This record gives sequence, structure tokens and C-alpha cells, in this order.
Amino acid sequence: MELNERAELDTSQANDLGRGSGGGGGGMGIPIPGGGGRGGIIGIVVAVLIALLGGGFGLNAMTNGDDGSQGGGGGDLEQACGTANPDRLQDARCRNLLYVNSIQAYWQKEYPELGNGKYEPTTTNFFQQAVNTGCGQADSGVGPFYCPADKLVYIDLSFYDELATRFGAKGEFAQPYVLAHEYGHHIQDLLGTNAKAGQGDQSGPKSASVRLELQADCYAGAWAKHATESKDKSGQQPLFKSITEADISQAVDTAEAIGDDSIQERSGGKVNPDQFTHGTSEQRKRWFTQGYDGGDPKNCDTFGTDQL
Repeated sequence: MELNERAELDTSQANDLGRGSGGGGGGMGIPIPGGGGRGGIIGIVVAVLIALLGGGFGLNAMTNGDDGSQGGGGGDLEQACGTANPDRLQDARCRNLLYVNSIQAYWQKEYPELGNGKYEPTTTNFFQQAVNTGCGQADSGVGPFYCPADKLVYIDLSFYDELATRFGAKGEFAQPYVLAHEYGHHIQDLLGTNAKAGQGDQSGPKSASVRLELQADCYAGAWAKHATESKDKSGQQPLFKSITEADISQAVDTAEAIGDDSIQERSGGKVNPDQFTHGTSEQRKRWFTQGYDGGDPKNCDTFGTDQL
């Protein structure tokens, strides 16, 4: 993977919230067993879906309206990630901002093809340790997540260190894969898939939760196929100079590392399909690969098949 050092990054697509306070809560993301989140992301997905379907009652009430959704001001990202800084792509925030720019550029073009109108961009919030969200308070233990209540992506960038050390996913392309997966949840939210999935089972090998996560993996693969086509803020420069098959293999390896069965085994327990919420290692690899090989999110219908 080679990033374009000349690319002009759109800092309005991210906020650097810095160090926060609070704990527990979260949205739809990657489960981190033994992390700091209360109950982990597995129970949180259910809570968020219930809140979305519950009419006037929503998890936003848990934060007294402080949902972290002030918008993409960028904070000091404008200075840190501007082209005047020759070392900007050494900064993890700027690299992840570039990934976000690429993912959203892809969906700006592709989303209308899904027949649901114009794509609505959202913001990624970088935080440290803890953050207030529309889905409640979250800490780093829940991993990166998308909160449907405020339609924002959240990530503590230290998660990538944990992904490498605890799960063996050390490749650099693991990072854009993780973000593309979370933006896949944003696409599901815009399409109404999240709300429909809330009417189904939230755990088990063929549950609505598993189908949501596998579809988000597939969407990530579709983006990866076209990532080198995405242009920067100016519309003139590519964001990626190149993405290699080795990079794609890193994404596949990451998907495998965070399968439900793999995580359960690492936690020292038996594999229990009744507790699956994200899909097995094999499923996650296969659906990412399906998205990548075809390069078309229309091929990501995990809800219309029994062959997960």
C-alpha cells in the first residue's frame, strides 16, 4: 500500500476528540473480549437496535443530549494533516483520515447505484480511552464502532495496537479494512437495513446481527477493490498510489482473526455458535473476499441467502 503524499485531505470528515471520560456503551463494531467496555460490544448491538425501534425512547437520553455530533470541525487535524506538513502521513490520525476520505469518496459514487438516493457523508471521531456518543458512553474496550443514534463512527486509534498484539493482525491494511467495515454499518443505516435487522435474532450463527456484520465486511471488500480510484479533496489527486494483493491478504487475515469462533477460542472457552454475533473466521474472510472479487455492493446481500 502506497499513500499519495500530495493528496489534499478533507479534515471535515474527522474530529480529534482527545481524551474523554466515561465507560460502557457503544454501537455496532468489533468485539473485544476482556476489554474495558461493560458487557462488550456483543450486548450493545442488541441495545442499540432496540433503541432504534423503540419510538421515542433512545439511548441518546443516556448522555443528556451530549452525543458527540458537533460535526467535522477537524480540530488540529487541519494543521497536522495539511499538505504543508511533510511528515503528516507519519501521523496515525492523518493516515486514518486519508482512509476515511477514500471510503466516503467511494460511497459518494456507489451509493446512488443502490437505488436509495444520495449518499449522506458522516464523521469519524478519534478519541482516547472514553467518549460520549448518541449510544451512551463508550470506552476503548468496545473497539471501533458505528453509532446509529448519531450516525457517527468512533475509534480509539490505540485499538490497532491491540489488533496486532492480541489478534496477530499486524498488517497496515488492517486499518482501512476496520474503518471500511464501520462505514458499511453507516450504509446499512442509510438503507434501513439496521432497523429491519432489529426485528430478528441478535445472536446465533444465522442471526440478524451476524448478517449485518458479514454484509459490512462485504461492503469493505467492495470499497477495497476500488480504493485506488478515489480522489482527494481537490478531485485531482488519487488518495492511494497503489494497493497490492499483499495488502488485501492483510485485510483477509484481519477478518479471520476477529471471527466469533477465533475470539471465543482465544478467550479460553469453547466455541458456542449460539453466541455468535459477527460470524466465523471463515465467513468473515469469505464475505470480504466476495465484496472484493466482485467489487459490487449489490453482491453483498447476506439477508437473502441461507448460505452464510
